[in-house]
Amino acid sequence: MDGNDLEYVGFWARVGAALIDTVVLMLIITPALVAVYGWEYFFADGWVQGPADMLISWVLPAVACIWLWHKLRATPGKMLIGAEIVDADTGEAMTVGQSVLRYLGYFVSTIPLGLGLIWVAFDPRKQGWHDKMANTVVVRKKGGRTQAVAFKGSDKP
Repeated sequence: MDGNDLEYVGFWARVGAALIDTVVLMLIITPALVAVYGWEYFFADGWVQGPADMLISWVLPAVACIWLWHKLRATPGKMLIGAEIVDADTGEAMTVGQSVLRYLGYFVSTIPLGLGLIWVAFDPRKQGWHDKMANTVVVRKKGGRTQAVAFKGSDKP
């Protein structure tokens, strides 16, 4: 992938994509949880209500994100804003290992008051901690608003 026609995707665009992804997940997860546990699920105590809850609420989103990132380079929200997640050195698709590490990195990025996610707003390559952990960047076709992408081994900016 040539970085000359790409730009790093900034904080607010990524927030918008994340909101879209959250709505998509809710539209899938909520009916599944209601079908298994009924509306009482939303008033129950505790983080996990049973094995189906663990599969629907935790495993399904993880597998879906990792698969989408690895195969399509984006979640639905990122696709809607024209963004892709790629290897930070080559611009190629992430490996499965990078996808898993990036997903786990979301927990690291979120736990200290979301600081690792907010980091995107200040980082020159618009990388959150999860991106840095997995060595990934989020890019899209250049719109002229941010710094051009440069991959290692490229003689272009």
